Amino acid sequence: MASALHPTIALLQTSSLANVVQQEVERAILAGEYAPGDKLIEAALARKMGVSRGPIREAFRMLEEAGLVRTEKNRGVFVRDIPIDEAVEIFDLRAAMDELVGRQLAANITTAQLKEVRSLVDAMEKAVKAQDAYNYHLLNLKFHDRLVEMAGNRKLTAIYRKLIKELSLFRRLNLADSWLLPISAGEHRSIVKAIAAGDAEAAGKAMSQHVMDSKQRTIANDLRRQSRPPQAAAG
Repeated sequence: MASALHPTIALLQTSSLANVVQQEVERAILAGEYAPGDKLIEAALARKMGVSRGPIREAFRMLEEAGLVRTEKNRGVFVRDIPIDEAVEIFDLRAAMDELVGRQLAANITTAQLKEVRSLVDAMEKAVKAQDAYNYHLLNLKFHDRLVEMAGNRKLTAIYRKLIKELSLFRRLNLADSWLLPISAGEHRSIVKAIAAGDAEAAGKAMSQHVMDSKQRTIANDLRRQSRPPQAAAG
């Protein structure tokens, strides 16, 4: 008969499995496979992923800490639905963070880093010409994440990534606005130009204004959605 696992090894196995589950469920949420408001069924996920319920419960706890799910007593775990007022608060905080990033990069960006972000903007402009909103969205996320990472502040990077994940629960609703892509791409080109020029004030302002413009577009889109008659919204 096989001996029982040492408690420490059992804990490490559960922890490792919980991390795998957390990463997979997070990926599915951010990809839109689970919509805001959807209930996550513990038993179903355990069967799907071939694990016991322990790692699933631990994964749910981590996802709640990350702001992606909410737990309702006696009801279960649900994908969070970010309200417009919370989305606005995230945009405001992100604008302040991005201004700091722009200023730092204008002073410290390397030639290799500048080449990398220029190539990302080139790829974004190609996606605009191809009317490829999906890949544009992915490139947009990568562009901003790399700029924050290049600034070299690990705490800021961790906080930024948490905010972006939360905001994705709201912003996924705006992906159909393909007419905005050329405007957005132009704003990214202006950001890189200001950073390359070493102009800290212009770079900080360009990054902050880009976020604030996105906030205003989000508010306008939300108001349009709310004003649609039920039959038009369903069509």
